[in-house]
Amino acid sequence: MLVLSRKSIYPVVLIKNLAILRLKKGISPYYISTLLTSKIGRDQINRCSTGNVQQWLNLEAISNLKIPSISFSKAIESVVKEAHKLIETSNNTYTTAEQLLLFNIGLLGNKEIPLHDGKTNIKSFKESFFKTGRLDAEYYQKKYEQIINHIVSKKHDTLINLVKITKSIEPGSDNYSEDEGLPFYRVADYNKFGLSEPDKKLTDSFVNDNKEQIKKLKPKTGTILFSKDGSVGTAYLLRKDLPGVTSGAILHLKVKDEKEIVPEYLTLALNSKLVQMQAERDAGGSIILHWRKEEIEKVVVPIIDFKKQQQIASFVEESFHLKAESEILLEVAKKAVEMAIEEGEGEAMEYLKANK
Repeated sequence: MLVLSRKSIYPVVLIKNLAILRLKKGISPYYISTLLTSKIGRDQINRCSTGNVQQWLNLEAISNLKIPSISFSKAIESVVKEAHKLIETSNNTYTTAEQLLLFNIGLLGNKEIPLHDGKTNIKSFKESFFKTGRLDAEYYQKKYEQIINHIVSKKHDTLINLVKITKSIEPGSDNYSEDEGLPFYRVADYNKFGLSEPDKKLTDSFVNDNKEQIKKLKPKTGTILFSKDGSVGTAYLLRKDLPGVTSGAILHLKVKDEKEIVPEYLTLALNSKLVQMQAERDAGGSIILHWRKEEIEKVVVPIIDFKKQQQIASFVEESFHLKAESEILLEVAKKAVEMAIEEGEGEAMEYLKANK
């Protein structure tokens, strides 16, 4: 993976598995990063890498990567910089949506909700185990009570009343394929900002044997993916049908009444500290986090004025729109670099002008 730093200095120390490329004066880092992430760059990197289970590059191999010179590298730099501006604006817009949510439920800058552990929280057996079935002390930390009490002091509802929850499948590693088959999305293949290309696929034989079940389980537009294992509580709203299926670690949430709660708003609320703290409380204490479906159903969700939900949703959608525009520009830059090397700079420059 390659990351282009846009700051002169980062206050970090890199582990030995990362290398820093410091370019000579006059060479555009934006062009170099675009080339290395293009098909031509990736092919070079894959050819030079070694190792079976985990591939790696040594410093000599990195220094020997071929960097073709093109005359319009500054034009590539301009497109990449524009893409970076769009993603920065996207992030700021998403932050605005998050702050609006907290403001509307009275948590933005509210000093009455410190959300810290404070002193020991004493519970009787009746108040603890008989009520929740939990005896671990971490579950009863004051910060969890504070956040729940704040949510339930205003209009709210439990998740099971707001959405229909569907469980997916866990086919087992014997049915995984590295090459061809149906895309199989796991928790590591998405976050709250989007999906990545899954590493695993399901074999054709497994798909054929479970054709009807898989057809029903393919998530449609408007479905919220919600993780219950590993990185618990990560929500992502599908804006188009998913071309595959998800693992059993990902629940599918479908809003029952979109006139009561906007899917984009609910997704943002699920990713906020309001729900993340509930996930932390319920799933904490394990090496591999597991959030039980029965606990997820009881998650408390704040319900704000519908028009304010729509306002928040508009910021979320604008953020994703800007992110998509940024990704398109980066793909245009990569395609132009590939064309310049394979077909000639004239054709590549025309393509860049037509698509930037």
